[in-house]
Amino acid sequence: MRASFNFRSKSFAVYGLGLTGKSVVNFLKKNKANKIFTWDDKFNKSNLKLKNIFKFSLNRVDYIVMSPGIDIQKSKFKKLLFKNKKKIITDLDLFFLRNKVKKSIIITGTNGKSTTCYLVHHILKKNKIKNKLAGNIGRPILNLEFIKNDIYIIEASSFQLEYSQFIKPYCAVILNISQDHLEWHGSKKKYVNSKIKIFNNQTKSDIAFLNDDNLKKLYQNKKFSAKLKFIKKNPIKFKTIPNKYLQLNTNKDNVKFAYFITRLFKVNKKNFLKSLKSFNGLSHRHEIFLKLGNYTFINDSKATSFESTKFALESNENIVWIIGGQPKKNDKININQFKKKIIKAYIIGKHANYFKNQINKKIEFEVSKNLKVAVNKIFKSYDREKKVTILFSPASASYDQFKNFVERGEKFKKLVNYNAKKFH
Repeated sequence: MRASFNFRSKSFAVYGLGLTGKSVVNFLKKNKANKIFTWDDKFNKSNLKLKNIFKFSLNRVDYIVMSPGIDIQKSKFKKLLFKNKKKIITDLDLFFLRNKVKKSIIITGTNGKSTTCYLVHHILKKNKIKNKLAGNIGRPILNLEFIKNDIYIIEASSFQLEYSQFIKPYCAVILNISQDHLEWHGSKKKYVNSKIKIFNNQTKSDIAFLNDDNLKKLYQNKKFSAKLKFIKKNPIKFKTIPNKYLQLNTNKDNVKFAYFITRLFKVNKKNFLKSLKSFNGLSHRHEIFLKLGNYTFINDSKATSFESTKFALESNENIVWIIGGQPKKNDKININQFKKKIIKAYIIGKHANYFKNQINKKIEFEVSKNLKVAVNKIFKSYDREKKVTILFSPASASYDQFKNFVERGEKFKKLVNYNAKKFH
């Protein structure tokens, strides 16, 4: 624990009681925080007494711990939160305040965060280097037992970085930045500013990784302290990668960053390539889950913007494409370079007109009410002779018809597997 930070003398308001929020409350109780006030818009909305207590606490507590998805602009406590913005922190801050973290790797970016985190974790583990994986990847960091000499690999979203103040990674990585979450951040400039906060507390003994020229200029203008490693050239020839999944276009940068990150921990090229052999891709990220005759089924539900979907379109041929959901603000769907690859598109979801206008008759398409209807239609036109890739890469968020991209991806796989039984 930092000598200057005493939990026993501090009071906290915890906003949001999902996985992260619950881990924060448990952590604060364990560390005997002086006072803890809690609120969740979903679970506590009808409790007026609790709402007033929490509202009253915001001006008086030392820190307000925000869960990642909460948008201050849409909060019922908006005025008070803006007034007390300097008090706002995250679970990642608490982790760094509580522990003397020797080596940590924090990875952010618009696309590829989870895969790169898992890849680094996998390679270090294969080379007998103790490490733990946590953060936005689905495992709250405060639920981990802290071991001083372990390496901590943390996936950080723009939401977490926006609210964080005390994170200090040994290795900070921004994989890429494209327009995303603008409905939350308001503008690309604000989105970028949230991402580059990852470098704020680094010192000369720390390392920053970038591969984007604009971010490099921004980094230099901000005069951050860490040693900048700007990586453009890829020392790994993709034909030498002993893993077909990692040879996909979508994984080129993920592999490149993983190589340079693991080099910091003395993993040589030979052992790096050897480790890649046993890496399995993550669910819902270009997940080839079924081959039925000449048909290949790919679940790419994690593609919540067209920027993400582009990689899947680049990597496949003879595509029957299922697209649709809740579009991201300012997202543009430009399929000109992929027209020859796409046989037909099935548009699903409540925003079908938006996707119809974006596709603009450039390819054959059909509007389906939902995912079930689209999958049923695809199987009705099943042709054993044709070689086809059924690509579910929605290029949009899931919230119009699903709780999240995981539920959406699982539903797709269930529908496909159910229909496939008829053809075995």
